Amino acid sequence: MTGDGKWITTRQGESVDLAAIPCVEPNSFAERIIDGKSHGGRLAQLFGRRAPDGGVTLYAFLAYDSDGIVQVCSSRLAAPAPGRAPEYPSVSALWPAAQALEREIAEQLGVHPVGHPWLKPLRYHGTDNGAPAPWGQFNPAKTIPGDYPFYRVDGEEVHEVAVGPVHAGVIEPGHFRFQCHGEEVLHLEIVLGYQHRGVEALLLHRNATRSAMVAETIAGDTSIGHAFAYCAALEALAGARVSVHAHAIRGIALELERLANHIGDLGALCGDVAFLPGASYLGRLRGEFLNLTLEICGNRFGRNLLRPGGVLFDVDSELADRLHKRLKSLQAEVLQVLDMVFMQPSVLARFEGAGALSEAQAEEIGLVGPAARACGCMRDVRHDHPHGVYQFSHIPVAIETTGDVYARAVVRWLEVQRSLAFLLELLGNKPAGKPFAPLGAFKPNAMAFGMCETWRGEAMHVAFTDNTGALDFIKVKDPSIHNWFGLALALRGVPISDFPLCNKSFNLSYAGHDL
Repeated sequence: MTGDGKWITTRQGESVDLAAIPCVEPNSFAERIIDGKSHGGRLAQLFGRRAPDGGVTLYAFLAYDSDGIVQVCSSRLAAPAPGRAPEYPSVSALWPAAQALEREIAEQLGVHPVGHPWLKPLRYHGTDNGAPAPWGQFNPAKTIPGDYPFYRVDGEEVHEVAVGPVHAGVIEPGHFRFQCHGEEVLHLEIVLGYQHRGVEALLLHRNATRSAMVAETIAGDTSIGHAFAYCAALEALAGARVSVHAHAIRGIALELERLANHIGDLGALCGDVAFLPGASYLGRLRGEFLNLTLEICGNRFGRNLLRPGGVLFDVDSELADRLHKRLKSLQAEVLQVLDMVFMQPSVLARFEGAGALSEAQAEEIGLVGPAARACGCMRDVRHDHPHGVYQFSHIPVAIETTGDVYARAVVRWLEVQRSLAFLLELLGNKPAGKPFAPLGAFKPNAMAFGMCETWRGEAMHVAFTDNTGALDFIKVKDPSIHNWFGLALALRGVPISDFPLCNKSFNLSYAGHDL
């Protein structure tokens, strides 16, 4: 952990004294962040925290992926005079990657990011008539969008299409408002918030077991990923040394979760283009990988497996051999089916060119995960900020360059192959050790973060302690908060009939965004 007076530099697995985090004037906060961007930083997190005196402290986290470090700085906004809002120059005006994060700060804390180009409610914390509330008066109980200020396109033959929030399928609620000229989408605005549950407050529950159960249900299909990030943050605060054996089991579970979701997504993409053999085969194979997680911990989604200090279920030699044998059999079947999918001209014709984003767009809006790697961004937490077993066993980063549905599918295809190879190697040479050891006390007045490359991309949990060493604040980031805006941009100039295909190629979490 080092500091240069402007930022403090840290890594995953380390804790930081709160007093050591540099604090800059609000008027230079955005400037400091943009300067970090010019030196290769990526905006990993930006949030605010209420101070006891009524003021707000802003925190910015810039990830330098090529160096494996994260730099942190803060800015203190004093408690405002009655009838006024604390304010600071918006980061989003200069770096669109901050747009959703700053909207959250404004909505939750009543802080005004001056110059924000798209300052609208993020989760419907509005007034009775649905309009945005005055600064500092957002009411989380008001969850009906009402007269939401949608962007509109006027002109001859321009029409509006509203989809959701209730959809014709077993999926989460979200509203999509299209401005179209004929079939062509001119603009898509995505309004979420229906799944807001107050997760971050629940994570501070005094019962640590309950808090861990909340962490693994932030996004139901990313139980392992979010639990991984949550555990890493708390273990750093405690200075805990988790056994390599436990880290290996976490890595096994995380890659099984990735395989199940990637294979399921590729099957769903086949369904969207009416290639039913691929949809049927891959839909069944998804269940096979979920069942392997079931064998480890008794739950297909990996619930109750990860806890701060290690894992609650062991993978002994007999189970490891059984998993290895089953994976070897599944590997041949999966690769055969995916080879068939990517040789179909009818599939490729629908995938290629649909919903394309450039690398420059991906960098500006802060895409993460397969969506970013499909645009040519070399970005993967397992490679850039390795933690646990990934410090010893490396998985090559899968990238494509065309940024379209085809590229997002190919990245998943490559990651399926590489995760399978990783699992077979790890299960064949699993390190020995104890699966769990209770954590000691947390360091007081400290901050630590955990990052995980979930199957959707980078999840990040930031945890703070008070002067007694008790957890005082936790900030959660699901990769979806970065990527929903990418879906909106990908639809511009695309026929509206391609929306289901583009949407599935991102497959973002509503609950993870809404928290």
